[in-house]
Amino acid sequence: MLKDIEQLISLAKRRGFIFPGSEIYGGLANSWDYGPLGVELKNNIKQAWWRMFVQQRGDMVGIDAALIMNPKVWEASGHLKNFTDPLVECKKCHTRFRVDQISENHAKECGGTLTEAKMFNMMLKTHLGPVEDEASVVYFRPETAQAMFVDFKSVLNATRQRIPVGIAQIGKAFRNEITPGNYIFRTREFEQMEIEYFISPSAKGGWEEQFDYWLEQMKNWMKFLGLKSEHIHFREIPDGERAHYSKRTIDIDYDFPFGTKELYGIAYRADFDLKNHQEFSKEDMNYTDPTTNEKFIPHVIEPTFGVDRSVLAVLVEHYDEEDAPTAEKGETEKRVVLRLPKYLAPIKIAVLPLSKKPELEGISKSIADELRKHFTVNYDETQSIGKRYRRQDEIGTPYCTTVDFDSLDDKKVTVRERDSMKQERITISELTSYFIDKFNS
Repeated sequence: MLKDIEQLISLAKRRGFIFPGSEIYGGLANSWDYGPLGVELKNNIKQAWWRMFVQQRGDMVGIDAALIMNPKVWEASGHLKNFTDPLVECKKCHTRFRVDQISENHAKECGGTLTEAKMFNMMLKTHLGPVEDEASVVYFRPETAQAMFVDFKSVLNATRQRIPVGIAQIGKAFRNEITPGNYIFRTREFEQMEIEYFISPSAKGGWEEQFDYWLEQMKNWMKFLGLKSEHIHFREIPDGERAHYSKRTIDIDYDFPFGTKELYGIAYRADFDLKNHQEFSKEDMNYTDPTTNEKFIPHVIEPTFGVDRSVLAVLVEHYDEEDAPTAEKGETEKRVVLRLPKYLAPIKIAVLPLSKKPELEGISKSIADELRKHFTVNYDETQSIGKRYRRQDEIGTPYCTTVDFDSLDDKKVTVRERDSMKQERITISELTSYFIDKFNS
């Protein structure tokens, strides 16, 4: 497991996982771009989440809602009134801080004094239309949840689903954070995977049973990501510290290199959201049980997963360094390896011709093209085979396929496994089925 975040930042930029945003112009306030490998890893995480929590369940459907909603949504949800953080400013250097994140050494470093705390709304404001006045003010959504409440009746009418039922969404959210930082952990633009699970307030076992069930599902997801249980901590949020809508919240913390911080969360929102949207919109948000004829406003359990924090936790957890043998007998060197689960790896197979000579290049490219029908494949023919292996280890590629001059005669290639570095000869005609078996095992 990684201990120094700077090592990861360096590897991620060098290998194409994550780049600083707008870097040629000096960057922009802790914004980050996902490169060719980063977007593959991110997509693998999102696709796996969607399969697990939506496609493989009969009680879940998904939506993909607009980033900008009617401002009345945020009035009804309480965000315009309650979505605030206390802010202080240094009178000398004018740096601004969240009160709970003031550097203990700042006063010594700067010598300035801090202003009294003021409440700062984190909604990211913009305008729609040609005139920038109060009538044109809108907000980028600070969470994906509200669209699932606003569309609740439409979703049920269209799908004919019955409660209990969940609505899921993956999408961007925006928060005008005072002090973003810690790499991609806290940014102003981020992505969420959220579920709003609607239940009856009189359901057998009560909301507590559903809350425990979904907490267990979140544990299963973290196990799927390969996060070790000793690096995960569950923190009950007490009264007075929970969000304005929550009756119970558990934050799921992870041991990042910069400290133990929130990874995911689960909350019991009761009927706060649907009740408020009913009040502000005048639309009836009640649900009538077709069996009992009971009429009620559904209550909600909300499991929330950060996409970017998932990416970061996966990279931190699976980063490893070890002494590995070199081509020179008896010698070793440091090997950096991302031991990603095979199903999450950005590149599944690398095809490496031992030489750039045409006879090897032809067969190697043919193998790569065939494998691309089933897997993400990287074709790499530059530098020594040892350096190419190390490069693939660093990006987490589970298997390397080396085509050598013997391949021309025996019609076989050498397959090297990332973690053990063991090698075996596989017949080219059987290569696709060999890898299908490996990735399905």
